[in-house]
Amino acid sequence: MSGYGQTEISEMKYNKLTNEEASVILHKGTEMPWTGEYVDSKGDGTYTCKRCGAALYRSDDKFDSHCGWPSFDDEIVGAVSRVPDKDGSRTEILCANCGAHLGHVFEGEKFTSKNIRHCVNSISLNFVAESDNSNMKTVTAIFAGGCFWGMEFYFLKEPGVISVEAGYIGGHKENPTYEQVCAHTTGHAEAIEVVYNPEKVTYEKLARLFFEIHDPTQLDRQGPDIGDQYRSEVFYFDDDQKKIAEELIDILKSKGYNVTTKVTKGTTFWRAENYHQEYYEKTGGTPYCHARTNRF
Repeated sequence: MSGYGQTEISEMKYNKLTNEEASVILHKGTEMPWTGEYVDSKGDGTYTCKRCGAALYRSDDKFDSHCGWPSFDDEIVGAVSRVPDKDGSRTEILCANCGAHLGHVFEGEKFTSKNIRHCVNSISLNFVAESDNSNMKTVTAIFAGGCFWGMEFYFLKEPGVISVEAGYIGGHKENPTYEQVCAHTTGHAEAIEVVYNPEKVTYEKLARLFFEIHDPTQLDRQGPDIGDQYRSEVFYFDDDQKKIAEELIDILKSKGYNVTTKVTKGTTFWRAENYHQEYYEKTGGTPYCHARTNRF
């Protein structure tokens, strides 16, 4: 009886690669300099992993290093992993989502003020232009599960997610400030508004991510953050979203979790102040009260 080996099974969930692509992405090869599609590209958009589709780099962080490969002085927060080469001479960079080989990272060259260069093989990348996103069918989901910094951190890394914004929802005050929400006078929860491409990721997958990156059994808190603004709540926009959220809660309860998550019809989402947006990318930190736990 024929069957698939473990490597073949794991590859089935990713995009199919040509032999040339696999030689770089899977077997850590390097394309010839000045031959890649994106060496001199200047368009506005996002560079994604060719193997899994995860967003890796923004065009604003691309610069011309005259080295023969695409160069970036920053990555999307949490998107790229670093591993020392076996000989210890260089640091390899990988897609944090699927482990695809991207290239190498170098510091101290002073090409830009950030003093870092991600030297990436074009063949490891795809490019999604901003104009492509403008014509794309999108769906919105809103989740509240503790500090919105940590929630945003994990959702930004999910393939198929186009944008994530931190904000406030579920209360009675229009256009609240962070200070007012923290004073418990507005009834709002800290939340994230997730815009995604339903052809790339399903609402159910995003909802499962939500339930796995925060503790849905905690009432009006998340780790060290205490208060009703840190409550666990799903804000739905149609019957399908409501049904999926309720079904996932039922699954968790059947597993013994005392879920406190509320499922509420979505209302106005108020965008938080600019300094809250992509907080961990700006500060270089990592979430202190969110971590992914397999619950399903």
